[in-house]
Formats: sequence, structure tokens, C-alpha cells
Amino acid sequence: MSDSRSKTILTLMAGALVGGAIGVAAGMLLAPDKGSETRRRVKDKLDDLAEEFSEKVDEIVDQFGEVVEDAQEVVEEKASEVKKKIKKEKA
Repeated sequence: MSDSRSKTILTLMAGALVGGAIGVAAGMLLAPDKGSETRRRVKDKLDDLAEEFSEKVDEIVDQFGEVVEDAQEVVEEKASEVKKKIKKEKA
């Protein structure tokens, strides 16, 4: 996954989570509950959203790590090929 695509995905997820959090908070604040109950529900929802966001970020980091590992393997293979060609030409 490219760096640009990772940033785009993170931005999209962050926007969705923030929008969701704002919508949940607004809905709860307008609901006819006691203030303490509303605050507890808002806190619980925000905690859930933060956890979900953290999990998604971890997934993206894992995917990015896999891409880096794949790129490293390709570089090592190409370096090996170049070394073989250089040895062949010297012989």
C-alpha cells in the first residue's frame, strides 16, 4: 500500500469516526435522559470509537509492514542478481 493511499485511508477513517462521534454525542445530548446517564453513554460510545479507530490503525500499520517486507525481498533479489552479473563479467 502506498504512503499516499495509507494517508487517504487514515484521513477517511478519522473523518468517519469523528463524524460518528459527533452524531452519537448530539443524539445522546438531545435524548431525554439524566445528565449523568447521558455523559456515561457518551463516554462509553467515545471509548468504543477510540478502540475501533486504534484497531483500524493497527491493521493499516500491519499491512504497511507487509508491503515494506515485500519491497525488501525484491531489493535483495535484485541486488543478488546484480552481484551475480558482476561476478560473471569479472570471470
